[in-house]
Amino acid sequence: MLKVCLTTFCFFFVFVSLTAQGAEPGWVRNPYSRFNNQTHLAVIGSGISRSAAERDAIARLAATFGVDIQVDERLRESYRVVTRNGAASWVQYSEFDSEIRTAVAMNNLIGVEIIEVWNNGRGTNYALAVMNRARARQIYSELIRANHEAIENLLDMSPEESNTLAGFSRYQLAAVFADMNISYGAVLAVLGVPVQGLIRGENFRREAQEIRANIPIGINVTNDMDARIQDAFARTFADLGFRTGGTNHRYVLNVSVDINFEHRYSQHHDAWINWVYMTLRAELSDSITGTVLIPYSIHNLREGHVNQRQAEDWVFRNAVAAINREYRDLVSEYLSRLVPTR
Repeated sequence: MLKVCLTTFCFFFVFVSLTAQGAEPGWVRNPYSRFNNQTHLAVIGSGISRSAAERDAIARLAATFGVDIQVDERLRESYRVVTRNGAASWVQYSEFDSEIRTAVAMNNLIGVEIIEVWNNGRGTNYALAVMNRARARQIYSELIRANHEAIENLLDMSPEESNTLAGFSRYQLAAVFADMNISYGAVLAVLGVPVQGLIRGENFRREAQEIRANIPIGINVTNDMDARIQDAFARTFADLGFRTGGTNHRYVLNVSVDINFEHRYSQHHDAWINWVYMTLRAELSDSITGTVLIPYSIHNLREGHVNQRQAEDWVFRNAVAAINREYRDLVSEYLSRLVPTR
């Protein structure tokens, strides 16, 4: 069975019958001229192009459910990262695998069919979007079941495991699955089968915040300049919600800064130039296991100036800019991989 990460993208089915220009089809005025509203939901969309009309139809059908079903891009990226690393192999559909088609351009609903598209010959396209109620109830019920199973797997850990970066990451991802279930539950409610007892993602995020508060990050920097490197890394962790500072922490970032100097005459400037070279190495480690979790380095930064202090200032500025640009994404990607691989 093909295993897929649930809700990495949203999905829809497309079986389009193109209607040539000519007499206006009856469905343009009444989508239920072709479908029974007891068995289907049907909505008309319009636009200056076929794709615009299809998008409008999908959006109008999504509005029927009274919720924004489109997943936030950062949440979709969390699923994509999990999938790339094969860490969500325990999440799977028990059925429907052969019927699921990914479509990044249309990411609002699952189980939607674009049945008809018609151009009126005057610059307007119409699209008929349809959802089979019975089939949609099966799909969304299965999604909720599998997402609930995913949440249980994520949170299957001891209290000691919970109070770690991995525990924090698991609760964060559980919140994403829970948020998806709230949206899916809203769809099922409209389809006549409300789901009771769904937990909101905010509940899991509060747990994650408590864990994060209990695992501050220690930062040690050697050969810094006015605490610039220290502050840059501290800002990165602060942006991610972690506290830094203090001593005797489980997680410690050790940073070494190596500086070399060269005094060389420049014919171009007709002056002696002070060159400053920097290499930076940083390792976020688990002091209990002795494991390096996130290695990071900056190599071959170089700046020159007639004034050595100015050259040093420039090279430290460049290092801080690199940390600001690169390190947060590195930590975020690491955290996103801390999920079970069973």
